[in-house]
Amino acid sequence: MDVTVTPLPGLGSKQDFTTRSGHRIGVITYRDGRFELIVSDFDDPDKIAASVDLTTGESSALANLLGAPHLVSQLAEQQRDVTGVTTWQLPVATGSPYDGNPLSATEMRTRTSASIVAVVRSGVVHPSPRPDFEFAGGDLVVVVGTQDGLRAASDILESG
Repeated sequence: MDVTVTPLPGLGSKQDFTTRSGHRIGVITYRDGRFELIVSDFDDPDKIAASVDLTTGESSALANLLGAPHLVSQLAEQQRDVTGVTTWQLPVATGSPYDGNPLSATEMRTRTSASIVAVVRSGVVHPSPRPDFEFAGGDLVVVVGTQDGLRAASDILESG
């Protein structure tokens, strides 16, 4: 899928793409940090048919709604032929033993044989996080492993 990035001098930039049905959907990112979700007119891609102003929090929530399930479904699809391997999304709660601590502190692979393959934070996916990646309360950790390993990973993220 091709995403078109168009600079908007003095304003910011527009990123959009054409859906299978022929609609153009995009986001205008303003220099002042605002976001605007747009849908272009079907017959005239330069004419906006609908738009919604989004705060940073709202744009993050929308990205989480669209991004995290998509990432997990892609991982699940890639692993569907691998018997015994599953993907789970595990939260890092505010106040968790790992809130503010690096991924390496979990010793996840050593302790569970499960692997952290991504972290979703505020709508942004951080694939293949490095050992020095610091968790924050509210993160969604994408873990791949066996059922037993995933249960152990969940316990580690909850209680250390």
